[in-house]
Amino acid sequence: MSEHDFRIFKNSKLRLREDIECLGDKGYQGIQKLHNNSWIPKKKPRGGKLSYEDKKKNQELAKIRVLGEHINRKLKVFKILSLTYRNRRKRFSLRFNLIAALYNYELCLPKIKSS
Repeated sequence: MSEHDFRIFKNSKLRLREDIECLGDKGYQGIQKLHNNSWIPKKKPRGGKLSYEDKKKNQELAKIRVLGEHINRKLKVFKILSLTYRNRRKRFSLRFNLIAALYNYELCLPKIKSS
């Protein structure tokens, strides 16, 4: 049985500094009680509709969050996040940082036009 990310976050007792912004998805309902500087999309009320302003805010948040989601996808391609990590835990941070550095390097490369 896998636990939900927010439950893991709450049980970890890890607390973020107040100056750090936390961008979550709809599964993080209630995080504002733990961290005031948190942003999550507004859920549609049962049997109702979201206002135009709420839809716009959700779209703006999604535009920011999608960058992080793309990075998570790249890390899953390297299988470091998509499977159980079976190597030494001491090396996890090093490997994770190396993969992130490779991805950051790839982002900075000039795009080559193919003909």
